[in-house]
Amino acid sequence: MLLITGATGHIGRPLVDQLAQHGVPVRVLVRSLDRAADLPDTVERVQGDLDDLSTLTAAFRNVRRLFLLTPGIGTSMADNALQVAARSGLEQVVLLSSTNVIGDPVPAMGRWHHSREILVRASGIRWTILRPNGFMSNIFEWLPTLAKHGYVLDATGPGRHAVIDPSDVAAAAAAALTQPGHDGAEYTLTGPESLTTADQAQILGEVLCREIPLREVTTAEEAVRSRFPNGAPKSLADAVTQAWTLMRADTLGARTDTVQRLTGRPPRTFRRWCEENVEAFRNALDGV
Repeated sequence: MLLITGATGHIGRPLVDQLAQHGVPVRVLVRSLDRAADLPDTVERVQGDLDDLSTLTAAFRNVRRLFLLTPGIGTSMADNALQVAARSGLEQVVLLSSTNVIGDPVPAMGRWHHSREILVRASGIRWTILRPNGFMSNIFEWLPTLAKHGYVLDATGPGRHAVIDPSDVAAAAAAALTQPGHDGAEYTLTGPESLTTADQAQILGEVLCREIPLREVTTAEEAVRSRFPNGAPKSLADAVTQAWTLMRADTLGARTDTVQRLTGRPPRTFRRWCEENVEAFRNALDGV
């Protein structure tokens, strides 16, 4: 039995679908059973909260492998999961981390990911770490500005980034969970092309058959507000600002062939992701 956390999100959902399609026994840990209602019928659902240690025992019973995805900037959820996992005899954990851990010193945006990696290595459980680049789905954050103003805010200028389709991250996770030979591996996952924000906007515009104008952000506060319209803790706002500064300076955008090696196929292009999600952006622009 495999246990999947984050099963209703951009990565967890395609991971659950891919495993279920191949007949792999899957259990999901979800806060709300309603949100998991449309998962495949073969998937076992357990209600619990990684923030509440007392709710986790049932989810980990008879589980051999765990996909561990924890949101936010803390480590308590990962620590809770690993405590219960160790007690339950779990054999392997596949941790979703981030390329933000790569650097000396580790950038602020990567510090909590780095701390989670340390917890996993110290758990006594066999582990595999996935470090994906920024997700293509992050451009859903453009929707409020597109809907209100019809343009995209650009915080990274000439910086290039090999963004990755979350379904490719899911496919890599499925390989690590179901195939041998991944113990102690740290995999850096990227998309196939290094793009600026302007490149992404142009591709999205071509898919929509309309121009998507760009406007450079004028202040760090405006950049943070574009991503977190309801505000963000200062530590997170500072980390995001630093990350955008580093991205702006990276005009090459490193790429890897890891998705190809793990899944046997090349990672999907940004254009394909846009084509599959075009309606969300078309709806946002309908009144502009």
